Amino acid sequence: MPIEILMPALSPTMEEGNLSKWLKNEGDKVVAGDVIAEIETDKATMEVEAVDEGTLGKILIAAGTEGVKVNTPIAVLLQDGESAGDIGKSSAPAKA
Repeated sequence: MPIEILMPALSPTMEEGNLSKWLKNEGDKVVAGDVIAEIETDKATMEVEAVDEGTLGKILIAAGTEGVKVNTPIAVLLQDGESAGDIGKSSAPAKA
């Protein structure tokens, strides 16, 4: 089942942030610990790491997007044997 990668919180009070850039592209293979994107607030910049291995199936939030709410899906990770057609069936969010 495809795994949603969610916008993480940099602090307990963070409500939204900016997705500054993607370091991986759709179709790239990733393993747990790979840095896939950078997010920022007015106070900090943080790397978003993959928590599972698979293929970055779809980027949902474009680089440069501001005001992305915490826990909003930003991308979908596909596991072995899955295709982009499986993305609509995702129900297993992963914390980024």
